[in-house]
Amino acid sequence: MFEKILIANRGEIACRVMRTARRLGVRTVAVYSDHDRDSLHVRSADEAMRIEGYLEIGAIVAAARESGAQAIHPGYGFLSENEDFAAACKDAGIVFIGPSPEAIAAMGDKAAAKRLMEKAGVPLVPGYHGEQQDAALLEKEAVRIGFPVLIKPSAGGGGKGMRVVTDKQSFASSLEAAKREAKSSFGDERVLIERYLDRPRHIEVQVFGDTHGNVVHIFERDCSVQRRHQKVLEEAPAPGLDSKKRKQMGDAAVAAARAINYIGAGTVEFIVETEGDRAGALSGRFYFMEMNTRLQVEHPVTEMITGLDLVEWQLRVACGEKLPLEQKELAFSGHAIEARIYAEDPEHGFLPATGRLVHLAFPADTAEVRVDAGVEPGAEITPWYDPMIAKLIVRGADRAAALARLRQALAQVEIAGPRTNVAFLRRIAASRAFGAAELDTGLIERNRGELLIEEKITDETLAAAAYAELAEEQRDARARAAGSADPHSPWFAVDGWRLNQDSHHDFAFLEGETPHTTRIRFLEAGLRFAVGGREYSLEGEELADGRLLLRLDGRAFKARAVREGSDWHVLCGNDYRRLALAPLTVEDDSAGAGSLAAPMPGKVVKILSQVGARVAKGDALLILEAMKMEHTITAPADGVVKEIHYGAGEQVLEGAELVTLE
Repeated sequence: MFEKILIANRGEIACRVMRTARRLGVRTVAVYSDHDRDSLHVRSADEAMRIEGYLEIGAIVAAARESGAQAIHPGYGFLSENEDFAAACKDAGIVFIGPSPEAIAAMGDKAAAKRLMEKAGVPLVPGYHGEQQDAALLEKEAVRIGFPVLIKPSAGGGGKGMRVVTDKQSFASSLEAAKREAKSSFGDERVLIERYLDRPRHIEVQVFGDTHGNVVHIFERDCSVQRRHQKVLEEAPAPGLDSKKRKQMGDAAVAAARAINYIGAGTVEFIVETEGDRAGALSGRFYFMEMNTRLQVEHPVTEMITGLDLVEWQLRVACGEKLPLEQKELAFSGHAIEARIYAEDPEHGFLPATGRLVHLAFPADTAEVRVDAGVEPGAEITPWYDPMIAKLIVRGADRAAALARLRQALAQVEIAGPRTNVAFLRRIAASRAFGAAELDTGLIERNRGELLIEEKITDETLAAAAYAELAEEQRDARARAAGSADPHSPWFAVDGWRLNQDSHHDFAFLEGETPHTTRIRFLEAGLRFAVGGREYSLEGEELADGRLLLRLDGRAFKARAVREGSDWHVLCGNDYRRLALAPLTVEDDSAGAGSLAAPMPGKVVKILSQVGARVAKGDALLILEAMKMEHTITAPADGVVKEIHYGAGEQVLEGAELVTLE
């Protein structure tokens, strides 16, 4: 076994690799950029070395040499599927914990990989995987394949650059956007075109190979629940997959790995057709989609049903050992589900969110519940990297038990600061379609009316904010009274008493630009809470864990309220709100309602209008790139473009005015 390894990654996956290394007695070296100087993965490692960025091959190899690391684990993303990085490690005499540069190259070019798989007899979706990239030729091929078609980058994955095109008229503009995003994300604008399958399942097979010629598959994972072609929930085993189909897909995955002499952990991804008359039901046809030559984000669900540590397997194989188990020795039991927790805004196009994690709490790790996190309370979610906060993985004796545990575990997640997808994940887990395993890649879009809801703030949330503010003022009043000459003066009380005035206390909160005015009245019978013309009896107490136990008209509920400056972060049931304590008189100024401000930091990649142009509501004005994804800024109303404040290629900050309309 290695004595020391360097982990060429950050966040959750770096921390995950470190846990296994620590258990095996292997010392770890972290690398970090200036943005990550205080990150959890830096503090978790035995050593840490600064680099300019996570794509700097020379700097990472030099750090490994300087630290005395014998091997480099690439994690996922960044350089994990870069053949030049694997070759540089080899040239430096450092073990790359992954496949050979040749295997990475063979599968890194998606079009070339499909041609290779075709020769190996692995079924493919009908499409064009050729080298010629002339726009007219690609359009001709799309017509030949038949619309709808899917445009995909040849050199990358993760949903970036993918476009579904439903007709010939929109093909040219979609091709241009796909090529531009592919170039930005992967440095290669080549694309392939495939028939777009309606309501397919996305099922992948975990494979492992060693240097002794052994290759096995470690069963499958269902990754069908996606948004914008990116995975949200994954589970194993795939619901509805029988043993015969499992063997066929496993054999095909092993054949794909053998075709390139694969070593280490890899994943062969398949698109599986579903029966048209029953959503999620599996038919007999599956097609090779791509092979990821690395450990997958969702590998924990495989670990939960097999009891294996796939990172340990990676390290042992990289050391030259044989695979720990043969195919006939591999088995699974139970069912596991993973939920990816992101800082993002599902109700607004899943835009990535940024900000400080003011409060962060997860359910405790057990044999049935696991949390893989790369951040801790107080950490900053920045625009520079993927906004994943954590992965929540649960296991049960069967899918029903696992799903019940997932719902329970998600209810225990508390995150205050940036917007997150936690409430969205809870809705998916509670939905009829997911509960019935009616899985396909369109599940979220098809059920968006149920899953993507901008819910109104609840009276319970406002009651929690008002009660928390009252309790805070009471604590401050007691502290002031204790240090005064007359600690018993009624002027220090926070019970609503004022000379010649009613006994009540008003609180006004601002949520963005929306005001919420509340009142707590002090009566002999107890507190009364009023909001929006409604009034309730109010009781409350603080629990040992810091949460509030409140009762409105006798109905009990729990909430957490966290103070940050003049703001209250309130988590109440499925509701999370950031409420600013405000003056009681708040005018509803809607002058900026049509402001075309940047929704997040990013770069302007294309201007689609010009000064003086007349535009209609919904017209595209410019394209903003953020987090390697493109976002189209549209006109909020009819008008004339008075000024365009930025040009293509310029960086903008969140809230910067992009275009002025009149």
